[in-house]
Amino acid sequence: MSFEQARWVWKNGELIPWKDATVHVSAHALHYGSGVFEGIRCYDTAEGPAVFRLDAHLDRLYDSASVYGMEIPYNRAQLAEAVCEVIRGNGFRSCYVRPICFFGSASLALNPQRCPLEVVIFAWPWETYLGNKALEAGVRVTLSPWVKFHSRMLPTTAKACGQYLNSILAVREAMGRGYDEALLLASDGSIAEGSGENIFLVYGGKLLTNDERHSILLGVTRDAIIEIACNLGLPVEIRAIQVNDLLSADEAFFTGTAAEVTPIREVDGQPIGSGARGPLTAKIQQAFFAATSGRDLQYRHWLHLVASAPSKPVPASEATSLSETQRREIEHREGPAARAREAAHCDPA
Repeated sequence: MSFEQARWVWKNGELIPWKDATVHVSAHALHYGSGVFEGIRCYDTAEGPAVFRLDAHLDRLYDSASVYGMEIPYNRAQLAEAVCEVIRGNGFRSCYVRPICFFGSASLALNPQRCPLEVVIFAWPWETYLGNKALEAGVRVTLSPWVKFHSRMLPTTAKACGQYLNSILAVREAMGRGYDEALLLASDGSIAEGSGENIFLVYGGKLLTNDERHSILLGVTRDAIIEIACNLGLPVEIRAIQVNDLLSADEAFFTGTAAEVTPIREVDGQPIGSGARGPLTAKIQQAFFAATSGRDLQYRHWLHLVASAPSKPVPASEATSLSETQRREIEHREGPAARAREAAHCDPA
């Protein structure tokens, strides 16, 4: 990962040079982790740079902010345009985008009510988090001695800065023992997720994954993979994943905006299935990248073209209006396609 190509940052409503995007040492978030963020990818497509599932990411950002009592002073349309402005300003065709909202400098009392909310968006070119080679070869993971916090301790469905200390401990310990990634268990002993990824298993021709009841962040990529699998005719079972389920699986893979779809080849030295990327994992990978690249038109509504974004700020009066993409996603969830997925036993409920 390198920030060398990043030149512009969107901060509190305007583009500023990268070198000027600084934070004061007394910022509340620096001391207490009081911030929320998103990880978003922009892909190079035949129609130009396109942000993958931007609406879903912004929805989660606002949800996370609400949990922590943050009132973002921009509506979704304005932040969507800001994301595109950052990508255009830096001249990127594919990149990783990081919107972050955090409490700034005014007080170091635990209650940040006096602190201003800073809203920042930046981007940089970033290949697959666990490495491009891992997309085919897979990764070696270990069950972490660190346990994923329960939702009664911290809101696991919020993507919050301070909560990632749990993941930092897990991944540093795993890499210190020579593994590529850590798997954290939930407090009940079931598998929760990777340090920054959701997990899927393949067994008997169907997929198994868990949900928010098992201390996971509900990943935007996870949601996309469930839909892609259903469209491929692969049943998806959503329940707790036990360690024995993982060790006896035919295949396993991570999903995430940064990790995309990365196979797991072994856990604590024990091969998963053949110890290589399995055929269904490869099929799902292929379908996922066809969606992100715009080659598969059935997922065209997931792509937000950077060039098509408005060039002027969106009025605040449009804060509650639905974008065309949002309308299409609602139709997808509630319309005939959703009923067809339910009939195919792909409905998570």
